[in-house]
Amino acid sequence: MTRLLLVDDHPLMRQGLAMTLNAEPDLEVAAQAGDAESALDLYDEVQPDLVVVDISLPGMNGLELLKHLLAREPSLPILVVSRHDEELYAERAVRAGARGYVSKLKAGDEIVGAVRRVLRGGIHLSEELKDKLLFGAAAGRKDAMQSPLEVLSDRELEVFEMTGRGVPSREIAERLHLSVKTVESYRARIKTKLGLANGTELMKHAVAWVEGEGAGRAEA
Repeated sequence: MTRLLLVDDHPLMRQGLAMTLNAEPDLEVAAQAGDAESALDLYDEVQPDLVVVDISLPGMNGLELLKHLLAREPSLPILVVSRHDEELYAERAVRAGARGYVSKLKAGDEIVGAVRRVLRGGIHLSEELKDKLLFGAAAGRKDAMQSPLEVLSDRELEVFEMTGRGVPSREIAERLHLSVKTVESYRARIKTKLGLANGTELMKHAVAWVEGEGAGRAEA
């Protein structure tokens, strides 16, 4: 029996994924966690064969959790299931060590196939993203790690994306389980790292990235 650990701060989402996965005769959701700290404790307890992780978690986010888990077990298969757009986050997740990325909008239909592909040693990404990455490599495009946005931390990138989608600071704070003051601190750091003079430039840059370019393709 293949044992899985699910990490998502939305109980209904966890329950839905667990029901789908537990319906498979050879898969068992051995534990569920709503935050990264609990997930690390449960990982030591249940020793799962695969971990399913959301990106947006209270406290330490999913990409940071992924790095902590791989520091403990470098060969651990990890699948990211997130509401964030695949184009904006999947490449970063894979570079961090994830074996695949599934949008929450498609998770009900894709999760079992994605888990099985990852367990077989493959990487699960949408055909659109695979084509994009292959085309970029064939065209000699600069590696995504050379993008100005690569200087942002995972949490800063989340704040940057939500800013580009017009989400106000208070709502960002609620979604990420942060204070409004902390969100504004992240925005200040983003402006400094990207060389932006003020909030208006930050908003314009974030909107252009989200709507036009996507992760790894933003212009300075």
